[in-house]
Amino acid sequence: MSEPARHSGLGAYGRPGRPGSPADGRRPGRRTARRLAAALGAALALFTAAPAGALPAGGSVPEADSGVSAESPVVMTIDTVSPQVATPNGTVTITGHVTNGGKSVLKGAHAAVRKPWSGKPLQRRSELSTVASRTAPTGQDGVELDSPQYALPELGPGQSQAYTLGVAINDLQLNGDGVYELAVDAWGATADNQRERALGIARTFLTYNPNPGDAQPTRIATLWPLVHAPVLAAQTISDNDQTVSVLRNDSLATDLAPGGRLYELVDTGSKLPGLTWVIDPDLLDAAFAMTKPYRVQKPNTEESGKPARDDNTVPGAGTAAATAWLDKLRAAVAKSGNQVVSLPYADPDVASIAHNGSDLTGMGTALGKAATAGRLTVEGRLAVDTRSDVAWPYQGYLDQQIAGITQQAGSSLVLVNGASMPEPEALNHAPTAVRPIGNGQSAVVADDTVSALFGTDLNTPQAQTQATQRFLAETYAITHEQPQNQRGLLVMPPRELTANTAKVLANALQTAAGKWVEPVKLDVLAQAAPDPGATTAVPAATDYPAQARASELPAADLTGTDKIQNDLDTLMQVLTLPQRVRGPFSAAMVRSLSTEWRTQAPDGSTYRKGVAQYLQDLTGAVKVPPKTVVTLAGNTGQLQVSVRNDLTQTVTNLKLVLTSHQPNRLSVGKKEEELVIPAAQSVTVRFQAEARNNGPVLMTAQLWTTGPNSRPYGGAKDFTVEVTSVTNGVLYVFAGGVVLLLLAGLRFVRQRKRRAGQPHEDGDQPIGDTGTGGAPAPDEDPDEDAAEAPSEAPSEVADGGSAGGGPARTPRGSSADGRDRASSDEKVGP
Repeated sequence: MSEPARHSGLGAYGRPGRPGSPADGRRPGRRTARRLAAALGAALALFTAAPAGALPAGGSVPEADSGVSAESPVVMTIDTVSPQVATPNGTVTITGHVTNGGKSVLKGAHAAVRKPWSGKPLQRRSELSTVASRTAPTGQDGVELDSPQYALPELGPGQSQAYTLGVAINDLQLNGDGVYELAVDAWGATADNQRERALGIARTFLTYNPNPGDAQPTRIATLWPLVHAPVLAAQTISDNDQTVSVLRNDSLATDLAPGGRLYELVDTGSKLPGLTWVIDPDLLDAAFAMTKPYRVQKPNTEESGKPARDDNTVPGAGTAAATAWLDKLRAAVAKSGNQVVSLPYADPDVASIAHNGSDLTGMGTALGKAATAGRLTVEGRLAVDTRSDVAWPYQGYLDQQIAGITQQAGSSLVLVNGASMPEPEALNHAPTAVRPIGNGQSAVVADDTVSALFGTDLNTPQAQTQATQRFLAETYAITHEQPQNQRGLLVMPPRELTANTAKVLANALQTAAGKWVEPVKLDVLAQAAPDPGATTAVPAATDYPAQARASELPAADLTGTDKIQNDLDTLMQVLTLPQRVRGPFSAAMVRSLSTEWRTQAPDGSTYRKGVAQYLQDLTGAVKVPPKTVVTLAGNTGQLQVSVRNDLTQTVTNLKLVLTSHQPNRLSVGKKEEELVIPAAQSVTVRFQAEARNNGPVLMTAQLWTTGPNSRPYGGAKDFTVEVTSVTNGVLYVFAGGVVLLLLAGLRFVRQRKRRAGQPHEDGDQPIGDTGTGGAPAPDEDPDEDAAEAPSEAPSEVADGGSAGGGPARTPRGSSADGRDRASSDEKVGP
């Protein structure tokens, strides 16, 4: 029949049904009333339960009927639609597969195209989303055409059959230009259920554009990312006065070769106009290093941080591929209408830094340096102007903390995922992408639905066709929402854009370009006038997606990386040729923060450990060799401390500081000595020491940098000085005791003389008795002469004795030999 049979009633969602069409879309002709009633009842149960919603959370269009059941057991796919945009009086050819996903054999089934149920185009993007969310067949999917039909053989469970259907545009009865649902179903019965019914359905979109009209084309800026996980190690090898780069693995050799991901991205992108290349400068440095002979670390050696040598590396194999790839990229980015955006060097993860490391002083400095290094690297490697003030947080998710740290790093433009800044429900059209967000920054917000189409690896024909047809439908709808209001749209694929997905995106852009889409570079969108109704509020940190936060670099990793910068600054102060180390390590530190580690967390951890260990080994190459016990025989002597430089360059701006933990027992005269140590040599520093007591004394030798920002260099080295043969203070006390005995005897003789009437030796002393019982006179001090006696002994008799000949005093709590027992009995040393 050329005209459909008629019936009255409502289709799904309360809309008027197509007259004469049952709810499941089967034409009523040639069917008995019993079968029609049964089909209507079954279909009604299906479509009333069919959900309406937005694009699935994963962002991909359903590839097939995911609602397999006993009632509808068939999985249908649409693998190709040709042409992808319909034209008047033309034919659309559809290919795909029918798969029996049930448990019973299919009987008498066929595949057929459904004519859109209303004949009217889908006017709004919400209608596209509703169609894409359906699973089981419903009456809204239209009416099955009697011709063409593809007869299917009996298919057992799990068996599949390809089909091809060519349908005339006129038979679809499209009512004007616009976007239509294009559905193919399987109709028949199963061995366990002889009732004929819709067994499964596949849906896509068909854009019909007979009259381009005067609608203003939507300007589309497409990001074309070229990124790769860091592979350059901080180590290099010197070979015949030539510095040889070292890579942690040779994965780039595969990616840069024909058929590799990065090769295919450049090859595909080179054919597109108005493309925005977003490039990690570290990738260019790695590729450039590979154009010369290079080495690759052997497996399981990266984390050790050991210097690269011939025995722990192997020759790299990607020199030819890297050279050809760089040449191809230079030619591609130089084409008129293209733009190059340089990410900060090594693409540091600004979201992780904002959330977990904003209080680390080195992070802000690192981001600023990375932006400058990124611009210089891209311009130098590609000989092209570049924009370097663009921030691209992980997956484009933005919050206030991220906006703040990117603004501090000098980014005036932020690339944002539309999910972070959704449009208000009152807005009845897609706004242009750019909008101000405060503090001198602007955001270019990607369309969430369109970008999500290319968020996965589109590696099957049905996935590729679904994404392409949906892209054409969405962009057509955007253009014709307000035909005279030209908008700007940002397409943001993931950083790890695959070769398959890139080809699908390129094909979709080329199909729509010149019709309702105009490809432009990012700057064109950034300079457009913002839509006054668009969202400009930056979400709070509490609104940041939990899934994205779960993959962030933790605070401990960021703290460790910040320490690498501090240790590097210390090492730089002492090197006479710092350029040999500064560049590789500064780059390696930023590589430790790469956004690429989000999806390769174990590799990122290994990389950070290797960098930290290698820097520690370099710093430790200038050291005080360990010593345990040094013997000092005598009161004075020289303590010798060696400092070794195992680096291949002279070090300077260093001093050695020697500290005694008990200076009252062992003191050092000049406590520090400045050093200049030639490469691969040692120097010995002599410190004059003076000992006061025998026994062990703990000493500490510490290297320090010199200059205004002096800081410790390396770890402190403790050792023990064993003091021996110091003249014992007891001897002096014994000698003093002998003198006292002699004086006491002399006094006894004098007193005897007084008693016998002999005059006192002192002529002023009166003659007479000193008192009864031999006691001294009241005005006489019995210890007077004894107190004067020690003044004749040497001045070092006791701690605190008078060197000028005054009376020596024994401190309270001390013994007669002058030692302070509280200190001399203390346990010292290991």
